[in-house]
Amino acid sequence: MDDQQGQVLRPPGRVRVSEHARRPAPLRGTVSQRPRRSRLRPFLWLLLIVAIISGAVWYFPRPETQPKNSGRPPSDASIPVGVAPVEKGDMPVTLSQLGTVTPLAMVTVKTQISGYLMQVAFQEVQMVNKVDFLAQIDPRPYQVALKQAEAQLAKDQALLKNAQLDLQRYNTLVAQNSIAKQIRDTQVSLVGQYEATVKADQAQIDAQRLNLTYCRIVSPVTGRVGLRQVDPGNYVQTSDANGIVVASQLQPISVIFTLPEDNLPEVMKRVRAGAVLAVTAYDRTGSTELAQGKLDTVDNQIDTTTGTVKLRAIFDNNEESLFPNQFVNVKLLVNILYDTDIVPNSAIQRGAPGTFVYLVKPDRTVAVQKVKLGPTDGQRIAILSGLQPGESIVVDGTHRLRDGAKVTAASADHPDVAKD
Repeated sequence: MDDQQGQVLRPPGRVRVSEHARRPAPLRGTVSQRPRRSRLRPFLWLLLIVAIISGAVWYFPRPETQPKNSGRPPSDASIPVGVAPVEKGDMPVTLSQLGTVTPLAMVTVKTQISGYLMQVAFQEVQMVNKVDFLAQIDPRPYQVALKQAEAQLAKDQALLKNAQLDLQRYNTLVAQNSIAKQIRDTQVSLVGQYEATVKADQAQIDAQRLNLTYCRIVSPVTGRVGLRQVDPGNYVQTSDANGIVVASQLQPISVIFTLPEDNLPEVMKRVRAGAVLAVTAYDRTGSTELAQGKLDTVDNQIDTTTGTVKLRAIFDNNEESLFPNQFVNVKLLVNILYDTDIVPNSAIQRGAPGTFVYLVKPDRTVAVQKVKLGPTDGQRIAILSGLQPGESIVVDGTHRLRDGAKVTAASADHPDVAKD
């Protein structure tokens, strides 16, 4: 009893629990998993290492016992190539530039007087001739002004005639010493004033007649009119910026293009010699010929900002293949090299020796032959020195060649036919 009271009277505090008491006792009949997991872990790592090694062996193939061919044939093997002969021919010396089609005359048709637009006599984009009727301005105000000017002229003419008759009388009286000369002199001055007034009235009449002429608007050039800028019934004035319509001359038409100042001496030499230089216009891609013309003029100064000079070429444009403000590729024929050596552009190689070709020798080997290039037309090029007519040069398969390589030559036009 005393022991129980002692336990009850013991002051409260933390109770220490042993480590074995904290862990729950394993159930009877169960086996702990910790020892088994420790035994399987090395086995799993071994399987992973074996899998990695197997994958590496499968991914990377075994090295071949014999090295592959590097792509270059053996030194004693013939390389098939395409060849072409060096030919004699004429090579045009041309300069290619971009140009803009510009009409020789592009006129904005405006009214020279103010008034209501009563009539438009043209169809849009219609071909018109010079002085063809285009539009009509209301002429009635100017007809009235003309009649007023004519009336004023008649009045002043009557006054002039009366003053002239009085002058004749005064001259008679002065001869008889009946009046003073001052009266006659005053009358002479009055007659002069009336004569000037009559001239002013006549000028006013001419001005009103001119206004009536301006009421009838005609085409200033032969060409094509564009879209109508104003409709009938509108009040038009001389200050209108857009005008009534734009008329453009299309036949002939010009193309303005530029050339670098370095090419100018060669062109001017031919122009001063009196030569007519041919000009050909191509489309934007440069593949389709649009028209042929001739060089008309060269500008009188070089643009310092670009180092170029403007030139104008004239084209008949009978088929209307050139359109105002159209961009075209221009080829100016400056000169022609007659009877010169010509080869395809594909034969020209560039490297350490400079510009060269592979020359096919009679023993079916190739040699590096330096050449001096001339003008080109895009597909062929002139050879100024280094080759002779009839020699064969390589135009296809040059990337595999070297000096002294043995080749099997075939015609460039018929590559399936071997050359003996």
